[in-house]
Amino acid sequence: MDNKNEIILELAYLYPDLLNIYGDRGNVLTLSYRCQLRGINLNVTPIKITEKIDPEKVDVYFMGGGQDQQQIIVSEDLQSKKNDLISAIQNNVVFLAVCGGYQLLGKYYKAADGTELKGIEAVDLYTVAGDKRMIGNVMCEEIESGEELFGFENHSGKTYLGSSTKPFAKVIRGGGNNGEDGFEGVRYKNIFGTYLHGSFLPKNPYIADKIIRLALERKGIKMPEINIDDSLENLARKKAEKLRY
Repeated sequence: MDNKNEIILELAYLYPDLLNIYGDRGNVLTLSYRCQLRGINLNVTPIKITEKIDPEKVDVYFMGGGQDQQQIIVSEDLQSKKNDLISAIQNNVVFLAVCGGYQLLGKYYKAADGTELKGIEAVDLYTVAGDKRMIGNVMCEEIESGEELFGFENHSGKTYLGSSTKPFAKVIRGGGNNGEDGFEGVRYKNIFGTYLHGSFLPKNPYIADKIIRLALERKGIKMPEINIDDSLENLARKKAEKLRY
């Protein structure tokens, strides 16, 4: 492709050294791979503790999940990035957040002892510690498209959405947001928040392509239409469909 006509997307990978549990990095690899197939250059910039974000530059954000101690560190650092991230979200920058990253986009995570881990309050949701762990292979249905989605969850936090937000998917098998209301994740603006690890995008190429398309459309660029061989992804989906929770 002529450099003059090269399509470039910029992805900010938040805290890759701290929030990379259950293969969450595979989501970034999948976006890179599917961009490459379309002739799109996806530049991935890791953003670590104390490092600044250039909000004017970023087209896609990704934040994964981590252990409790890592989330505490990230929660504290996110407060210095809060205004830039909220501004980006309100301007429809695409954001994929998994598990702990998903929780930290909300108001707070309240632990069993009553202490609160601050989120950035970009999305109307909050999370409280539950007494039962939700762990296993999840099958759900994206509300927007009806597409079946697969992933792996492992969390005791119970997330509740406010009136200004909508869930990402309807649970067919698994716990989802809280094990009570039958919903999984959140969709707000161009945010995809989910509890699905394992890794999420390799099993759900439809969502990977949707993220790429939304990022391009925000820049006024039409998604290059090509045929991609998803036979391996479809085999993984068929296997996931048969797995028990």
